[in-house]
Amino acid sequence: MDKLLLAVYAAVNLAVFIMYGVDKYKAKHEKWRIPESTLVISAILGIIGGLLGMLVFRHKTRKPKFAIGLPVIFICEAVLVSMLAAHYLVQGK
Repeated sequence: MDKLLLAVYAAVNLAVFIMYGVDKYKAKHEKWRIPESTLVISAILGIIGGLLGMLVFRHKTRKPKFAIGLPVIFICEAVLVSMLAAHYLVQGK
């Protein structure tokens, strides 16, 4: 189960990373774009892919919603995972 969960999380992050790359490509070629709300929601599900997509493709780095919002999402998710891990360690599971 742990391996499956990790594989799904990796796949979601890869999809989000690709989504940021596709949107950057579309921006450069003046094509139909992926809505910002879709990019933000996808980053909530795959924050690592979203952050890497921002950095690698240099995409949305000037927009505060992304430049500030994505790191805040990352910190919140990291705190939540840490709290859950600590809870399960205390429970002995």
